[in-house]
Amino acid sequence: MVGVRLTPAQVLELMPQQRPFRFVDEILEVDGQRIAGRYTFRKDEWFYAGHFPGRPITPGVILLESMCQVGVVAMGIYLFALERSVEEARAWTTLFVEAESEFLKSVLPGETVTIRGEQIFWRRNKLRARIEMFAADGTLVAQTTASGLGVRNG
Repeated sequence: MVGVRLTPAQVLELMPQQRPFRFVDEILEVDGQRIAGRYTFRKDEWFYAGHFPGRPITPGVILLESMCQVGVVAMGIYLFALERSVEEARAWTTLFVEAESEFLKSVLPGETVTIRGEQIFWRRNKLRARIEMFAADGTLVAQTTASGLGVRNG
């Protein structure tokens, strides 16, 4: 069936990342141009033990991973299903391949962030998106322009 519009819950279910390396709790909304997701950085996350002991903050690389899981991987799943089929969305993974990022605020253990992505282009299995991460109070935490490439699973 070509042209399937997945629900946010279906997109989340199809994501290949799993705990402890899934940094998306919920996909809030998605369409062919935009996506939004949410994640709470739990106080017992594995990376806080060493970053930084006694005063932990979420590593920038983890913030970037969270943004790309929403804005590249989850959006890629939606676009594969929309353009092709749910079976194709399961057969492909959009891997994050490059990003240009800016970090503006620390994210502490226990904080919840909202991630919003907007497609710049999608062609030949390549997705480029503008992605922003916001703190619970609406403050911009980080922004990136990231690309991902669709690769067949297996």
